[in-house]
Amino acid sequence: MGAVFAAGLMSMTMMIAPADRAQSQQADGVQATTELEDVVVRGRRLDEQVQGFIDEVSAPPVGRGPARWQDNICVGVANLRGDAAQYLADRVSEVATEIGLEPGEPGCRPNILIIGTDDGPAMARGLVEARRNVFWPGGAGMSRSRAALEAFQSNTDPVRWWHISVPVDSQTGAVAVRLPGESAPMVAKTTSGRLRTTIRNDLSRVIIIVDMARADGLDMRQIADYAAMVAFSQVDPDADTQGYDSILNLFRNPQQTPGLSDWDMAYLKALYGAELNQASARHQAGEIQGLMARDQKRAQAAVAESD
Repeated sequence: MGAVFAAGLMSMTMMIAPADRAQSQQADGVQATTELEDVVVRGRRLDEQVQGFIDEVSAPPVGRGPARWQDNICVGVANLRGDAAQYLADRVSEVATEIGLEPGEPGCRPNILIIGTDDGPAMARGLVEARRNVFWPGGAGMSRSRAALEAFQSNTDPVRWWHISVPVDSQTGAVAVRLPGESAPMVAKTTSGRLRTTIRNDLSRVIIIVDMARADGLDMRQIADYAAMVAFSQVDPDADTQGYDSILNLFRNPQQTPGLSDWDMAYLKALYGAELNQASARHQAGEIQGLMARDQKRAQAAVAESD
């Protein structure tokens, strides 16, 4: 099983053929030039691209805004040989640092668990049957639907994931939903004409299963970056990201997807940089969109200026 990652630390290179250039030619003492036809590039405006991407990939529980990690994260890896497991944990922790999170010290209790297996569906079913309360804790808005949990167990995707999030009071840290066997939750506080709220959504656990047989041919960097993307954001497993430069296209076009792209990192940094205190989940998504679009425009302007 670990052999899939034997070449994991080898870097991937892409050979890009040089573009044809219009050249001046000398013929019989007369200079001739090659004329190129006008090229018209059509594409969506950046704001529309960003909105389309966020609408496609973001998948919080129904009625909740996007969740993110608030406290330290701790990455655990199971069922992989030592060097592969260490690389995977280190790389995911490195991405965490890049987006402003603090990885836990060695020996910490994992809240991001990445599991390697030869049979993804069997592993998922076994885990859910053994610890269903871990996947379905019973609090409103803490996980996706029962249908999504069934799909988590039965699909044939090379990588599958399951998030648990908890609505909490941002001022006190108290859980804001009723859990089985506990008293009624606190009432959400709103301010400014109910436009703002003190309730935030915190990620508390992510379980990621990597089907090694279906990930054959990929290197460790690709697997680790894909795991990081779904560990730090609630990604829809059915998202169609073909029109975007994203690690989420890894299993559709692995040779063109070496790792997390600038686009992916812009999304994660916007998610973790947003204030997310709007009462409306739609407005929270809009804030992430605005930050991502702003940063992408700045990046494009910097590139244009350097050119």
